[in-house]
Amino acid sequence: MPDFRVTMTMGALRAGVTPASVLPTAKAAAADLTMVEAADIAVVAGSARIVVRFESDDAELATQIAEHVVAATQAAVEVPRFGVTQRVGGRWVVVR
Repeated sequence: MPDFRVTMTMGALRAGVTPASVLPTAKAAAADLTMVEAADIAVVAGSARIVVRFESDDAELATQIAEHVVAATQAAVEVPRFGVTQRVGGRWVVVR
């Protein structure tokens, strides 16, 4: 099954949300719909980013899963930008 990932730029935390709860929230949202392979938070170019890697049958379904993850994550933190990529060979190719 193809691998996809959603990468979200993190903004401000919502009131009452702890930083430690953001990644589990994103991961759980993906797990509601598919098999989650990995989840991580990293700082890239000075911005915090959440990456959730998951399985999906195709790019259209992967985009829907990613949108679900973003919506759930936005309850915890502002998500000003997100993208969806698919693993093709040894590269990640932009889907959305």
